Amino acid sequence: MILPLLFVGGWSAAITCISEYVYNLGINQLLLTVLGFVVGLALSFRSSTAYERYNEGRKYWSQLSLASHNLARLIWIHAEERHDNTDDTLLGKKDLLAKVSCLNLIVAFSMALKHRLRFEPYAYYEDLRHMVGHLDTCAKDAGVPDSSRKQNPLKTAGQFLGIPMAESNPRKELKKAKAPLGNLPLEILSHLSAYMKTIYDNETLKVSIYQTQSMNALTTMNDVLTGTDRILSTPLPIAYSIAIGQITWVYILLLPFQLYNSLGFVTIPASIFSAYIILGIALIGREIENPFGDDVNDLPLDAFCVQIRSDVELIMSRPAPQPSVFLNSPENEPLYPLNYMNNAGWMDKSVDEIRAALSERVGMTHTYEENEELSRIKSRDGRSKDGRKSRDDRERRSKDGRNGAGANGVDLEAGNGVGKVRRRDVEAGVVGE
Repeated sequence: MILPLLFVGGWSAAITCISEYVYNLGINQLLLTVLGFVVGLALSFRSSTAYERYNEGRKYWSQLSLASHNLARLIWIHAEERHDNTDDTLLGKKDLLAKVSCLNLIVAFSMALKHRLRFEPYAYYEDLRHMVGHLDTCAKDAGVPDSSRKQNPLKTAGQFLGIPMAESNPRKELKKAKAPLGNLPLEILSHLSAYMKTIYDNETLKVSIYQTQSMNALTTMNDVLTGTDRILSTPLPIAYSIAIGQITWVYILLLPFQLYNSLGFVTIPASIFSAYIILGIALIGREIENPFGDDVNDLPLDAFCVQIRSDVELIMSRPAPQPSVFLNSPENEPLYPLNYMNNAGWMDKSVDEIRAALSERVGMTHTYEENEELSRIKSRDGRSKDGRKSRDDRERRSKDGRNGAGANGVDLEAGNGVGKVRRRDVEAGVVGE
């Protein structure tokens, strides 16, 4: 925005000097009001449209994260590993490595989608090539991207100054390709589908509902691919962009004529400041119109991919949990905070005693919440209008507290009534330990 603001400053200075020393070019401010409404409407349309695209892109990446978690969990937990096969002792190890490779492809899909949305169509990027190098894809056959060329310093300076002609064409890598680039995320989905068919056929994932959920996850990932492609390839129509740009610049260029009669030489900084606000809003709309770039105002796709990778690796970091292990753990306290006995201790109790203890825990929780709320109400209502508490009110609250403790059998002193009820019940043998 530096160059446009310098131009506006020179333009407003010229109009102001001509009006001051040669001929008064000031006009009525009615045009300022009329054009201001039109410019505000145009900028509002541009900003709302751009933010809608930005927000929709974020929703698609949230769906991708959800689908990746579901598919990875289904495969890791519910796909069996045939370690007990006597005919082939290596079969279980093959199943394990196949599951690991499949979960790596789930991560690779997000990485490939990120590069595709940034017009990086190859398969040899550092965060991607180790996960898809073994796949037969068009992106692999297209070669290695050329990273030796450095950007022209004049072009860099032009981008810093805000010259539109200096902006780099994001599709230049697509034009340089010497072979068909294909669609790498879609090809990864094809390999995932082939693996799913394999575990369906060998009945390592034989429950029909698991099969349906896994295919739904793949469908969601494909929907994310097509949806983000739609956002990327459907920008604001060029007619709207041209019209909004023309209206904005007409308004900015007419500002010095309308401000001079009221502000004099202050017209120069006022025009620059107004142009800064108007052009800034227009630039924000243009910046977030494509939310998949690598600018500071774009979606943090790198962070999203790293998070998906971390989550999938977390799922793979331990074997599938065994309910018999974590349910019977000595640290499992099913009825905490009512009682600190573990699962083995409650196995010695009857079903009626367990259900009675469950009812006691609900009542205990509600009593605690009720006492907290009652304390807040009494504290608020006990204050007099002049901010001082009367002695009668304090005595009445103290008396009510003692009566309530006697009626309910709960000692509210120091806020530990619940704990004392629990200890009395334990001593009476109501809930066990």
